[in-house]
Amino acid sequence: MKRQEKEIFVSELNKKIRNSKGAILVDFKGLKVEQINSLRRSFSKSGIEFKVTKNTLLRRAAKDTSFEKLEQYFVGPTAITFVNNDPVVPAKLLTEFIKDNPVLQIKAAILDDKVLDVSEVKRLGSLPPKEVLLAQLLFLMKYPQQSLVNILSEIQRKFLRVLLAIKENKEK
Repeated sequence: MKRQEKEIFVSELNKKIRNSKGAILVDFKGLKVEQINSLRRSFSKSGIEFKVTKNTLLRRAAKDTSFEKLEQYFVGPTAITFVNNDPVVPAKLLTEFIKDNPVLQIKAAILDDKVLDVSEVKRLGSLPPKEVLLAQLLFLMKYPQQSLVNILSEIQRKFLRVLLAIKENKEK
């Protein structure tokens, strides 16, 4: 890469860093080209960018951003996955890929200016999808009211049963 190409690459990478909510850094050493390409395809299907980059260029692009906190992880083969929307999706894709390809290793991540270690990224990847979490939250919000309605209506049902029992006794 020529100097001018490197400067353009660094400025584009810097824009991506500034526009993203976070990123996940991985070490892809030991993966075959077909495996990296399949990982890239799975990310691109989800609208996520997976970029292999030189550490020196990544250091320059991360300068004066929150990603500078990750500088200690810019060692060895590094690929970066940008988190633009839902942080669970890239973490889930990586953890699923690692099950089949344990050679790939998560180095660290950053999300909303907080550095996450490997265990936190894996925990993030084990979360259910956003839609499921929202449904669970809705259920938890609805459950107390539904229980209250059931309890209040049970009082009326019991009272009605007592009246019916009294009616049956008088008819006998």
